[in-house]
Amino acid sequence: MLMLAGPLSAIDREHTLKVYNWADYIDETLLGEFEQWYEEQTGEPVKIVYQLFDINEIMLSKIELGHEDFDVVCPSEYIIERMLRSDLLLPIDRDFGDTPDYLGNISPYIIHKFNQIDGSGKNANDYSIGYMWGTVGFLYNTKHASREEVSTWYTLQDQKWAGKLFMKDAFRDIYTSLRVALNRDKIDAGEMDTEKICFDASPEDIAQVEDFLNTFRDNVSGWEADFGKERMTQEKAWLNVTWSGDAQWAIEEAEDVGVELDFVVPREGSITWFDGWVIPKYAKNVKAARYFINFMCKPENAIRNMEEIGYVSAVGGQEILEAMSDPDSYEPEDASYFFGPEATAVCLSPVMYPSTDVIARCGMMHDNGDRTQDLLDMWTRVKGDSASTFTYIIIGIAIVALIAGVVVGNTRKKKGHGKRRR
Repeated sequence: MLMLAGPLSAIDREHTLKVYNWADYIDETLLGEFEQWYEEQTGEPVKIVYQLFDINEIMLSKIELGHEDFDVVCPSEYIIERMLRSDLLLPIDRDFGDTPDYLGNISPYIIHKFNQIDGSGKNANDYSIGYMWGTVGFLYNTKHASREEVSTWYTLQDQKWAGKLFMKDAFRDIYTSLRVALNRDKIDAGEMDTEKICFDASPEDIAQVEDFLNTFRDNVSGWEADFGKERMTQEKAWLNVTWSGDAQWAIEEAEDVGVELDFVVPREGSITWFDGWVIPKYAKNVKAARYFINFMCKPENAIRNMEEIGYVSAVGGQEILEAMSDPDSYEPEDASYFFGPEATAVCLSPVMYPSTDVIARCGMMHDNGDRTQDLLDMWTRVKGDSASTFTYIIIGIAIVALIAGVVVGNTRKKKGHGKRRR
């Protein structure tokens, strides 16, 4: 991995690959291995410049406003949607010569969900390849709550959680999850469609979610971006509305100190979220970018990434299924949506691979366009902030977008730590 202490303008771009990714979201030993593998496959040397971001919008601004020449970036689904609409992505050519096409290992479920990304006529599967995914649900302390008790969003209204509840400070995730949950009866009656609901952000829709959030906001001890899972492992909180990847990390960490945590997706429904690799419009080394994405889709590399960061790869197939199966720890479940018809009774972590019936109750986030500010205003009112985190982010974006990439070292954090979505 190439690490620089100054501007990148003097580097040899023909033999350099600039990768822009979330913090702690890859097995970094794979970066050096890719450099060697790429030269073996193509006969051409390459060095990786690896840079980090922690907020989707800052990454997007650097590309959209600053015209940064990143070759590979890992945005979330709603940003992929926005980038497609703004013509900021290049199609991913799957011609790798004599090198196998590992992109075919992506789960059909991920391809199906990426088909639902609204790219204004562009198919997201032509411009992006799934990387990691997960759900939004409840991480809970089994000593203080039963699974049945926390299997509904309405449990948040219970006074027993006062001072012991942490909410993920992610307005899109929570808003979309609650849109699905609060309209469950109408969905089941065929009066509303889950996927269409996830696009909605009318004043009436926003008011519905705001009213519900206000029924329990006094119970919330903190609106957190990253620290909730640690509070759970320390038993300073009993319930955390969070992402499944954070939950998986917390469950494993808590077990080491004798604390039992579990995770559940509420029965009314929630969302699945997705991150994917893309090649931005201003990329300078498109060939190496394509090969890098292909390399990350090799099953053995997908497994290593999952083991390192705690999130779930978009790669499916028998090799992944065998690696993730654990009959001694988990009961059989139906994961055929992800692995195919042979996986109707497989022993997988239900946190990492929810069953088919759970997935059927989940929608997907989308870009809210000009309604985004209305959602932010609602979120700020509920939290009682004088200004939202996003407001401060926007203030700094114009400056940050034009600053050269932050230099990163090889310092490691805990597995799954640092993943943030806005």
